Amino acid sequence: MRRPSILLASLAVHLSLAVTVEAQQPARTKVARVGILSPAETDRTPVFDAFRQGLRDHGYVEGSDIILEFRLARGNYGALPTLVSELVALPVDVILTDGDTSVAQAAIKATRSIPIVMATSADPVGQGFVASLARPGGNVTGFTLMTTELSLRRLELLQTAVPDASTVTVLLNPSNHRSELGYRAALEAAPSLRFERLEAATPEALLALRPEAIKGAVLVLPDAMFWNRRKDNVGLISAARAAALYPEREYADVGGLIAYGPNVPDNFRRAAGYVHRIIIGEKAADLPVQQPAKFEFVVNLKAAKALGLTIPPTLLARADEVIE
Repeated sequence: MRRPSILLASLAVHLSLAVTVEAQQPARTKVARVGILSPAETDRTPVFDAFRQGLRDHGYVEGSDIILEFRLARGNYGALPTLVSELVALPVDVILTDGDTSVAQAAIKATRSIPIVMATSADPVGQGFVASLARPGGNVTGFTLMTTELSLRRLELLQTAVPDASTVTVLLNPSNHRSELGYRAALEAAPSLRFERLEAATPEALLALRPEAIKGAVLVLPDAMFWNRRKDNVGLISAARAAALYPEREYADVGGLIAYGPNVPDNFRRAAGYVHRIIIGEKAADLPVQQPAKFEFVVNLKAAKALGLTIPPTLLARADEVIE
């Protein structure tokens, strides 16, 4: 007979808890505006999709309580200062940078007050972007891609896959400081190998490269423009009939032989968490720069077969995914 009063009491408790939980969530009193500075050609890519998903995970609705202001250089790094000046003039509440060191540099030169979150960075301490990984200081924080360490790891995997290769062509963007770090690390780690340096600083320069310029095996160093043009990149190397190791799994998805590196979309998803924390009042200076959380090693056996290459079983056993 007392069931109604019990139900009412239970309902009151649940309502009280709901109010308490809601009170614990920081209130968003205005529409947040996030600037995104990138060398990409479009805002519809796996990394930006992951960033959007990360924002949704924190309860944001794009176009409603958060606005994304994309400024895309489309491979023209010289346009970055103008693009970031537009974001500062709006102004935005936080800037997300995508790409190599020059993107972060452009943002840092443009503002020392607007928080900057680097979704990808090479050596933020060495470049003077942050005081330390644990305590960045200033207005910059974000995520690294462990450039030097991963270049050595990629070279090791390439040598295991193609043990007879005495020459390695290194494809890099000379305007990308991260690539230069990786290139120097490879030279120092394997002095017995002959390295051929192959450069492309723009999409047009990449398209102008000829297959005959490639000698031996190929090590492709990370670069946002290369990633955007990964089909052209893989097509060039396939035309040269060369075995290659690429820096991200998306290259293997479009026909590249081997890919090893961090899951870059995951960096962007996590970067959305930092953007959220800054929007609700935390300071970039107090958010530690983080290393990648996920790595992927992918082997494309279809590409190996086209080259007449047998991948060692020991290498296949270490792969996270084998594309048949």
